[in-house]
Amino acid sequence: MIKFNKRGQLALFVILGVIIIGLALFLILKPQDSIKNQASEFDAVFNQYRSCIEETARQGLDLAGSQGGRIDIGEFSPGSEYAPSSSHLDFLGFEVPYWYYITANGIIKEQVPKKSEIEKELENFIEQNVDCNFDNLYARGYSIDIGTPEVKVDIGDEKVLINILADMSVSKNGSSAQKREHRAEMASEFGKFYNDALRIYQKEKNESFLEQYAEDVLRLYAPVDGVELDCSPTIWKSREVMQEIKDGLEANVAHLKLKSGNYNLQKKENKYFIINEKSDGAVNFLYSQEWPTKIEIHGGEGELMVAKPIGNEAGLGIMGFCYAPYHFVYDINFPVMIQVYSNNEIFQFPVAVVIDKNVPRQTPYSQLDGLEQTDEEFDVCQYKTQDVKVEIYDVELNKVNANISYTCFEQECELGESVNGVFEGKAPACLSGLIKAKAEGYKDSQKYFSSNSAGGVDLILDKLYDVEIKVRSGGADLGGEAIVYFEGERRAAAALPDNNKTELAEGYYNVSVYVYGNSSITIPASSKRECTEITSSGILGFFGSTKEQCFDINIPESKIEKALIGGGQAEVYLFADSLEKGLLVLSVPSMPVPNSLEGLQYNYEAFEGGRVFILNE
Repeated sequence: MIKFNKRGQLALFVILGVIIIGLALFLILKPQDSIKNQASEFDAVFNQYRSCIEETARQGLDLAGSQGGRIDIGEFSPGSEYAPSSSHLDFLGFEVPYWYYITANGIIKEQVPKKSEIEKELENFIEQNVDCNFDNLYARGYSIDIGTPEVKVDIGDEKVLINILADMSVSKNGSSAQKREHRAEMASEFGKFYNDALRIYQKEKNESFLEQYAEDVLRLYAPVDGVELDCSPTIWKSREVMQEIKDGLEANVAHLKLKSGNYNLQKKENKYFIINEKSDGAVNFLYSQEWPTKIEIHGGEGELMVAKPIGNEAGLGIMGFCYAPYHFVYDINFPVMIQVYSNNEIFQFPVAVVIDKNVPRQTPYSQLDGLEQTDEEFDVCQYKTQDVKVEIYDVELNKVNANISYTCFEQECELGESVNGVFEGKAPACLSGLIKAKAEGYKDSQKYFSSNSAGGVDLILDKLYDVEIKVRSGGADLGGEAIVYFEGERRAAAALPDNNKTELAEGYYNVSVYVYGNSSITIPASSKRECTEITSSGILGFFGSTKEQCFDINIPESKIEKALIGGGQAEVYLFADSLEKGLLVLSVPSMPVPNSLEGLQYNYEAFEGGRVFILNE
């Protein structure tokens, strides 16, 4: 039987306990410090990847903000003579899709992106463009492997949340770490600015406030409706009027502001430019006359806009005064860029502003409840199914290259250009559509043509000639001013001496020549009393009783500074060989310079019998 020493046993247990505790401390405390150091080191890699994601997302947001909320701007559709705006506005190198525009063939179209669409495009942008540079980490011995990312984006009013699922492995010196989910959060006002843009667009959609301002500019800067107290015609140059309108639009659009903006009104009248709408960001409205702009004037005579006088014609002497009324009709289509911005971010989108026959657009936008767009109007130009052949000639049957279009259901479809005077291509199937050919230097030609049946069509283009107009009155060269009108299939006019050239094609014309000279006729002030029957007030009016009400009409004194001193009219046929010379000399009778209203009336009576002769020189 062996006996152990109890005191020795206790010592042994104590020693073993100390060793075990020491080993435990070494295994627990020391490796834990190492793990923490490794995790901290790998976090730096993950943080750099997150920063890379944020930078890529910022690039995508900036691109979307500059392009009307779109990263993928879609296909470009060109404009036309009818609607020049196309589907995108070129703004400082960015092709910005219109939120509202009119297509080349007259279809109203909206391209307002939904928030979910913007988020999806930003997700795709990040997935395709996140390309982080880890060279600084590779140099420190890191090995990094990243799988294909899956991105989810949530755009808020003041921040953007980005969640990426991508398998990422990092290793160094035998240690490694893995991470699959990566989250990033960016401060951004993109969502707030997008909401501002929607509110402004909705207001424009409902109220057409941009068109209202454009109409005011039109009536302030251009002759629309009015009367000039004068016995000689009032003349405007079409190109100068168009330029005035563009200048007015450019200046006035830039002054528009929202009610919630940060600004001080220096003049009380500037309140006119304040739009009753709020915005969290600052807002700019921009128009440049360099952008595609259509201004078409109806009622003019080619390059001239003339208000013809009334009251001095034969038989109207009892009027006692002359006046020149005018009424011109304008079609205007121009873009406005709307910007919502802060110091670091911008959201911008363009819209087309339309004035149709002097009136702000009446056709409503499609409803965008929740930004769900209704079906667009049927676009006949998308269905070019019929083979057509168009041959274009001049009057001598020489082939002419021209641009060919086809109008069907009030939609004008561009077909293309002819080659060696022949166009062969596709057109929409249509009964009694209108085929048109346009070529520089020729008068437009058009013809009704049914494309739904096999066959072709020939079009003849009359050549336009630049012609200088000279006038002789009483056998002498013109010493004053003259207005010449050519009225036929093509209308033209010339105002001598400054605007003495016009474009004419061969054909019949009614030619009228008015020669004016200085006058000192004064029409004295006058008044007359007019009376009319009006409905009586009170119960008597209910039973149809009327009473006479009179009022005075005061006509102020007027001076006639220019009076008719020669002229006449005739129907003539202008031949191409005469027009080719580039000079047309018209001879008309002269008349005495009138010194009274009766003398002026005599001249207009003589004008009715005056003849216009074409001289060969």
